[in-house]
Amino acid sequence: MGVREDKAALVDEIAGKLAESKTTIVSDYRGLTVAEITELRKKLRDAGIEFRVLKNTLTRRATAQSGTAGLDEYLKGPTAVAFGVTDVIAPAKILNDFALRHKALEIKGGMVEGRVVDADGVRSLAVLPSRDGLLSMLLSVLQAPMRNFAYATKQIADQKEASGT
Repeated sequence: MGVREDKAALVDEIAGKLAESKTTIVSDYRGLTVAEITELRKKLRDAGIEFRVLKNTLTRRATAQSGTAGLDEYLKGPTAVAFGVTDVIAPAKILNDFALRHKALEIKGGMVEGRVVDADGVRSLAVLPSRDGLLSMLLSVLQAPMRNFAYATKQIADQKEASGT
């Protein structure tokens, strides 16, 4: 009876993580050495992302329980799941960068803000600028009209000063 209760608790825990995650990425870690997996876990942990190796059957039960059954198609073979709660782009960026340097890591797919994405979708998300980068781009776009207005006003003032008016 204890094993069944432990599995039920694990399914509940996984379902909770799936429900609260903004980004969930499923990957195949076969072929990575222990040192490489440790390096990957450290990078993900530093970004506030949890990376766990999970049993597919328990994860399928958790996806059914949390309403994220779209992930089931990626739950084949050895599976590691990254749960990103705070930043939408960070899990995809870290896993994609790591997969480019370590060919053994294969990104299968995932779920981003409730929508299922394939491996190409995860890669396209990974090339987006970070949240801070996007905010700085937005800020520069918003500042440009004010900066141009100030520059034009200064030019008019300089012309009037030069003409002596």
